[in-house]
Parts: sequence; C-alpha cells; structure tokens
Amino acid sequence: MKYIALVVLLFLVGCALFKPSLQSQLKPLDMTHVEGGTFMMGDVIKEENDDSLPLHEVTLPDFYIGTFEVTYRQYDAFASATGRKLPRDDGRGRGERAVIYVNWYDALDFCNAYGYRLPTEQEWEYAARSGGKKEIYAGTSDPDSLDHVARHKNNSGGYTFHIGTKEPNGLGLFDMSGNVAEYIGDYYPFYKTEPDSIQYYPLDERAMRVIRGGSFNQQDNVLRTYWRVGVLAELEDHTIGFRCVESA
Repeated sequence: MKYIALVVLLFLVGCALFKPSLQSQLKPLDMTHVEGGTFMMGDVIKEENDDSLPLHEVTLPDFYIGTFEVTYRQYDAFASATGRKLPRDDGRGRGERAVIYVNWYDALDFCNAYGYRLPTEQEWEYAARSGGKKEIYAGTSDPDSLDHVARHKNNSGGYTFHIGTKEPNGLGLFDMSGNVAEYIGDYYPFYKTEPDSIQYYPLDERAMRVIRGGSFNQQDNVLRTYWRVGVLAELEDHTIGFRCVESA
C-alpha cells in the first residue's frame, strides 16, 4: 500500500510540475512602449466638459500599452485555458474582431494572466493623445479626418470591427477612439477643485468603473480623448472591450 501511495504521489507531483502555465498557453500581445512625460489632463480643447475638469498636471513614467484592443481570438484562448464561458458574438464572427460582452472583472483577469493590468485613466488619456498632445481624437483634432482614425456611428455597422482597420495615432496605437469603448482600471471619481485631493477608492468598495474612447455606435463628443463615462463593473455590453498595460 505504501508503494502504491508513493507512486500516486509522484504521479500527482509530476503532473503539477509538467502542467503548462497559463501564460505559456497564451500567445503574446502586441505591446507598444510609451515614453513617460508630463501633460495637462482633462478637457484641454474647450475646457467646458465638467466631468473632465479641472485641468490638472500629471507626470507618468514609461509604460507599455496594447497596440490593439483585445480580440475574440485572444480572449477565447484565455477563456478556454481558464474554463470560462465564451462571450457571445451576436453571430458577427470572432477571430480578430474586438471582443465585447466581457465585464470589468473579466478584462482585469485577462490582463493579469499575462502579468499585465488595465490602464489607469492617466495612462490611457496620455497614450490616446499621442503622448499628451492636445488631440481631440486619438490621432487627429480635425473632425473631417475622424473617419480616417476611428470606427464610429457614421462609418460603421451596428457591431465591432476587426482591430486596426483605421489609421493609428502618433504612438502607433489603433482604435483608441471608436470601435469599442475600453475599460479602465480605476474607480470613477470626479475631478476635484484641488486635483491633488482626487481620491481613488479601493476598487472593491465602489462599483463604478471608467470607460474611455467611445465606440462604433457613438460619434463626436464621446470619441474625444478626454471624455469619461462611468459604468457598473459587472456590465457586459456590446460596445465595451479593453486593452492591457504593463509598467515599464
């Protein structure tokens, strides 16, 4: 009996040792290096969006951010490896289409599986604005050029598109305006009169999260780089996806 027990123990230990890690089952994400810097965060264009005021100075170190939004192909591989349900696709296909119908917790777990995380609001806005430039949309400030850089209500059907079908912004990042709105890793606070007093509560104490960038069924204002929307963390919507970030 002792011999049998030892054999079983060795077998179980061997299985644990040779079981492939989660990261080894996932293909690497395409990440873009963003050089840190200082910028004025908020509605630097018209200074009239109350939710994006007051303007406040933010300094960021270098970081890496997903060049593209996470796709069905990538998320499906993660879901299969972790035994999660596959998000529905409304019959529009999967593959390289930006994934939707995932909630904030799903997005966070996906990024964590790679050793990444969701972006902060500061990181997302800095990257969307091509390194903190005064850009209304990610890649342009000209409304007449919006079609070139974004999938939005006036040039899209009622569903998400394959990633990277429009021109990138100045950092080489695709779809930061339009296609899908993107989950941010922060609780949704209002900017305060004294920006240094902005409180980012522990995430398990507040249900609201931030989404940025607007989606395929929105236009103009919501696609602006400073525009903020608060949603419930549990929301699984046909317009919301995400991308990941890694600290440098």
